[in-house]
Amino acid sequence: MQMSQVSEQEVSPTLHTEGREILGVEGLSLAFGGVKALSHVSFSVKEGSITSVIGPNGAGKTSLFNSISGFYTPNEGTVKFLGQTMNNVPAPDRAELGMARTFQNIALFKGMTVLDNIKLGRHAHMKTNPLDALLYFGRARKEEAELRKEVEEKIIDFLEIDHIRNQSVAALSYGLQKRVELARALAMKPKILLLDEPVAGMNREETEDMARFILDVKEEWGVTVLMVEHDMGLVMDLSDHVVCINFGQVITEGLPRDVQSHPDVISAYLGSGDVAALRKKFKEGK
Repeated sequence: MQMSQVSEQEVSPTLHTEGREILGVEGLSLAFGGVKALSHVSFSVKEGSITSVIGPNGAGKTSLFNSISGFYTPNEGTVKFLGQTMNNVPAPDRAELGMARTFQNIALFKGMTVLDNIKLGRHAHMKTNPLDALLYFGRARKEEAELRKEVEEKIIDFLEIDHIRNQSVAALSYGLQKRVELARALAMKPKILLLDEPVAGMNREETEDMARFILDVKEEWGVTVLMVEHDMGLVMDLSDHVVCINFGQVITEGLPRDVQSHPDVISAYLGSGDVAALRKKFKEGK
């Protein structure tokens, strides 16, 4: 994907500066033994935006995502979602509140069909009691019918995967598996969608399709997106706001055009001050 050439008049910071804060990360620190993965990381995500976290390999991006989504417990700092402190809220409860995510390494049930994998995403919102579920009557049957209707008519159609809905996930290409994982996350009815390297390992056509879906999730579904991604072309094209971290610390954040020319970002990626070389690297999606 080519990096957009956009004038200052075409890029407006209004969305990020005026929107309500949906996610706040304040002074987040995380250590494994004597190794600091995160050190006093702070930034916010505005409702209705696409915010990207970038940085070299080993910068702490996945550790940050795991701390936000509840898989890791930070040593210091707070994560706030919709104004509520999440530090003591387990990962499943965060999902129920509207925080959904995908994973860098695909986390699907390979022996199940596409449709069944997607429906699992709604598990946190199901109200059926164990007896109803066991006997499959009353509320259980009604919930199942409503869920299947929504998944088939909205999510599957949206992601253009109707032709594989009854196939086993194990038989799908890598790119289609990533799309199914996105579908499962959307089935969770997210208010914020955390995407961990959504186009990693994809070819150009698959990347362009995923970029289109991410934009549509924001614009048509009204879902806020927080994304970790190495494809700089994708990041610069889609993002309203970019946060760059290195060695577990935020080194700069702001509009994409400002971040890509920041000297600390250039140093983190190249170890030099060659702005032209960095822009070329971003354009190539490296």
